[in-house]
Amino acid sequence: MGARKTDDAILFGSADEPGKCLMLAADKVCVRKSGIEFHSEQPMSPWTEMTVTLHIPGVADKVNCNGVIVACSGNAKAGYLISMLFTNLSRQSQFRLRSMAQ
Repeated sequence: MGARKTDDAILFGSADEPGKCLMLAADKVCVRKSGIEFHSEQPMSPWTEMTVTLHIPGVADKVNCNGVIVACSGNAKAGYLISMLFTNLSRQSQFRLRSMAQ
């Protein structure tokens, strides 16, 4: 089973493709040590690869991550809970992510 890439799923914006982004409020994203969870009105297919740029509120630094959707649960009426696991994090990104993790 392999992951597939998606070109139009970028969280919190990106300098590479500013027109293609999914904007999420910082308080709507649950940051974990190895990934994120967030609510979405649209389902996302498991094993979809994504590039993510996390902007930390009040901090100029960004955390750039690659990851894969590992779970999508819910329905169209209530919304979907998306779980994304980060892959190939640098040590610096791991440190920043740990400081954001709940």
